[in-house]
Amino acid sequence: MYLVYKYKLMKPITLCFLFASIWLRSQQTVSYEQGMLSPTAKLDTISWLAGHWKGEAFGGIVEEIWSPPQNGSMMFSFRLIADGAVGFYEFGHIIETNGTLLLQLKHFDADLNGWEEKDETVDFKLVKITEDRLYFDDFTIEYISDKEINMYVDVGEGDGKSNEVKFNYHRQ
Repeated sequence: MYLVYKYKLMKPITLCFLFASIWLRSQQTVSYEQGMLSPTAKLDTISWLAGHWKGEAFGGIVEEIWSPPQNGSMMFSFRLIADGAVGFYEFGHIIETNGTLLLQLKHFDADLNGWEEKDETVDFKLVKITEDRLYFDDFTIEYISDKEINMYVDVGEGDGKSNEVKFNYHRQ
């Protein structure tokens, strides 16, 4: 009887752990928490990111062009083309600073009107780096092969809820 009771008790708990592990595996971004320290990293370890990449997201074609690492910086441009028109642009870089990496960007509409204030950038601190992934704050870049990468961005919903978007890119 004890074993039957124990099994019945463990079954819901096991299901909870199973669902939690599936959810955690599907969540590709991690957040930078107050008090964390970014890991040591150099741009040379992510030179695979340099190049011209295209994919689909936000109901259109997305394109990114990354420069090779040089003098502590990798710059990039991004654009979304949807319904036959430019939706928006991003311009930015990953820089080496204080022994780690920082991703900074600015958004612009189709007429190059900035979304952020003149002297403001959107900053993504490095949380973790592995052989094939860069985990910035709510922004992950994943190396699949020399011809394919994924980017995962938590675009949020303004009410504290997570909304992760996957960008699958192929080298052009």
